[in-house]
Amino acid sequence: MILYKNGHALINGKLVKTDIVANHGRIIEIAQDVVADEQTEVIDCSHRYILPALVDIHTHGANGYDFNTADIDGMKKIIEFYVAHGVGTVFPTVMTDSDENICRQLSLIATLAKEYPEIKGIHLEGPFLSKEYCGAMPVQYLQKPSMDKFVTYQKVAEGKIKLVTVAPELPDALAFISEVSDAKVTVSLGHSGADGETVQKALKAGAKCFTHWGNAMSQLDRHNLNMAGCALLSDAYCEVICDGKHVDKDVLRLLLKTKGINKVIGVTDSIMATGLGDGNYTLSGIKVTVKNGDARLTASNVRAGSTLDAYQGLANVVTFTGLPLPEAIKLWTVNPAKLVGLSDRIGTIEIGKDADFIIFG
Repeated sequence: MILYKNGHALINGKLVKTDIVANHGRIIEIAQDVVADEQTEVIDCSHRYILPALVDIHTHGANGYDFNTADIDGMKKIIEFYVAHGVGTVFPTVMTDSDENICRQLSLIATLAKEYPEIKGIHLEGPFLSKEYCGAMPVQYLQKPSMDKFVTYQKVAEGKIKLVTVAPELPDALAFISEVSDAKVTVSLGHSGADGETVQKALKAGAKCFTHWGNAMSQLDRHNLNMAGCALLSDAYCEVICDGKHVDKDVLRLLLKTKGINKVIGVTDSIMATGLGDGNYTLSGIKVTVKNGDARLTASNVRAGSTLDAYQGLANVVTFTGLPLPEAIKLWTVNPAKLVGLSDRIGTIEIGKDADFIIFG
């Protein structure tokens, strides 16, 4: 057993001085003045904060490696970077690519997950996306939604795909969303030019989220809600890249005011340049140039993910919005955990949940 002694832990939305006891990776006691026996390891957390570890459900890489191209050793370096930056749960995100490459990388991530419990799922961002709103996705590999193809991907991923981004206006997309949702995989809408009517149908079919809200989607118009507007009106979650570049800080404040604190999810959408400096990199093998921390495709200047890490993402939410830390952290803990069905294990510090903390101060 491990006793975390005298820390200020985030419990029920408040920082409380308390002790936490963990056994085999689970929290078994939260109380003041717990007395350790001889077999208990004691970690003194005096004058330190204990917060739930962060959750990043949309990230393509970091530390010089990319989930679409890295081998196992490279992926280990990505995960170790995340852990060092406060992430306790990650969904490695595989983007649009050839079927051969997607299957190879999904299989590698599934293997890696057996060694790294931080990997609690995979986010498949593509290939079922719109050509018009492809962003940095390679157009030649985009496909219409296919349940048969998804089953193939899921098989090589050993069932680890827990989140998939889909453009709902594509042929067969609504049926696909319904089938995938029935299979207990969360559907997020993104890289899409769908109009409001189509988006509403997709939400009724089972979609629960919008991928990197405000980016690579049809925008709100006074005559049509489109993707961005439907996201604001609906009860679905909205991912948001909290770097101040993809969404202006005041727009983030508007999003939070409109959706409410419980329906917005912070993500990094990070690429291999994260943790490194400006320079030349790749995203799924496509050349990317990073200047002043802003990542863009070298050939077209289209923005290509971010160089954000989760710690900085949380700090940005506090800075941009003025929210106190116990509220702002919901975007990086409680909310993503609820979206992907992991709230019984992670997101808050409670008896019976995983002993998954950030300790700092």
